[in-house]
Amino acid sequence: MRIDLIAALLLCAASLTIAAQEPAHSVQKNLLNHPAPPLHRTALDHRTIDISTLKGRVVLLNFWASWCGPCIKEMPLFDQWPARYGDSNLSIIGISIDDSSTDALTAATKMHIHYPIAMGDAKLGTSYGGILGVPITYLIDRHGIIRARFEGETDPALIEARIQSLLKP
Repeated sequence: MRIDLIAALLLCAASLTIAAQEPAHSVQKNLLNHPAPPLHRTALDHRTIDISTLKGRVVLLNFWASWCGPCIKEMPLFDQWPARYGDSNLSIIGISIDDSSTDALTAATKMHIHYPIAMGDAKLGTSYGGILGVPITYLIDRHGIIRARFEGETDPALIEARIQSLLKP
């Protein structure tokens, strides 16, 4: 009987490992192909973030935390992309779910992040379909429509390929 229990537990663990390795980049149906919810915040560096002013640009909106390993890994890559694709074509916005703005600012400074970062809250998380874990990255097209959601650790090449497709005229 113990062997059956151990085998069942190993089977469950294996299925969870496989599911975790698959990139979760499906968009929640309630947000897919709909306008991005309003986002108006003051960034940690006191810049104003207003997503409605970014029409005409592709926007990468990244929910992250200073304690999140995959977040810390991908953010420096995101920081390079506006220079690669043109600051007027691609905007990056970070939303920290840290409890403390000091933790978020310390992490962003340590990583030399140049894009604006603001603090998130439950209301903002709910408006974006629920932010239960990080990283979560949304891609919003030039018309303000959500076109992709990448959840969890995702191959940056997948995100970048989607950005490239959204940047095409």
